[in-house]
Amino acid sequence: MEFSIPLWFEIGTYVALALILGFDIVLAFRRPHIPSTRESALWISFYVVLALVFAALMYVFAGAEHSGQFIAGWLTEYSLSIDNLFVFLIIMARFSVPRKYQQELLMAGIIIALVLRGIFIILGAALIENFSWVFYLFGLFLIYTAANQAFTGHDDEEETENKLIGFMRKRIAITERFDGAKLRTLVDGRRVFTPVIIVLLALGTTDLVFALDSIPAIFGITQEPFLVFTANVFALMGLRQLYFLLGDLVDKLVYLKYGIAFILAFIGVKLFFHALHENELPFINGGEHVDWAPEISTFVSLAVIVGAMAVAVIASLVKIRYDRKRGIGIDHDRIDEEMGAE
Repeated sequence: MEFSIPLWFEIGTYVALALILGFDIVLAFRRPHIPSTRESALWISFYVVLALVFAALMYVFAGAEHSGQFIAGWLTEYSLSIDNLFVFLIIMARFSVPRKYQQELLMAGIIIALVLRGIFIILGAALIENFSWVFYLFGLFLIYTAANQAFTGHDDEEETENKLIGFMRKRIAITERFDGAKLRTLVDGRRVFTPVIIVLLALGTTDLVFALDSIPAIFGITQEPFLVFTANVFALMGLRQLYFLLGDLVDKLVYLKYGIAFILAFIGVKLFFHALHENELPFINGGEHVDWAPEISTFVSLAVIVGAMAVAVIASLVKIRYDRKRGIGIDHDRIDEEMGAE
């Protein structure tokens, strides 16, 4: 079915999302604080309900197929954003960013992520429109990324960050002390950069790596740029509050990366089958479409994504409970002491 949606709905969606994100930005930068569990939970609930309302509107204006594509794409991007969140936690800990100012830096990281994903969406849509064989590349890349996710974790991202950070430190003056969330400060009468510049660089590098992963993944669900972009925006909204709500728990969800890897591998295979259906490469089946390759429906994809994440999270929570019974787990006294010191 041809995608058709009123222009006013698209424009209205962009305006509404811009206003919501604008309010979130103002809140983060004008009132830096450590959100309470209740505050974080309420914001996350608001964004989830907002995404579901949008999906319902998509059902009304574009039908069940496109509504399902949005939900599947949103859940895929949300799962990848949680993985992104894990790296954000590492970055904040590595540079000892005061928790009070982490909101502002996280918001900056989310803005960078939105800009980068917007650029990749435009490029990806142009490639798909003109070169159907790009689905082969996207599929193979996602399968490779899934293997990397399952077996190597985030080592590659950390190595890239370390190289860039070392390059920056050699070429600009950077103090070791934070001055709130300011980018520059005065030291002995001379203006120098604060560690904020390094944190932003690390966040930007991470966002670039995850944009390379997430955009091919969402194009495996839908090729409509409007759905691709809105799924990414809804996935990133509330990520800042989720950071404070989950905290150390993200690190404890040890099987989460395997769930995400399975989703990426599944979408990679789905893209490869789709590429065979659209095949125009002369050295594959003589340049003809391959009819025997199965087409995986949106609703099968949605079931696989939800199932993989549910299994990964439940298995991780069971392991946490088991470890606690054996005396392995979070050092609550240490955490309470640190929170009290802050």
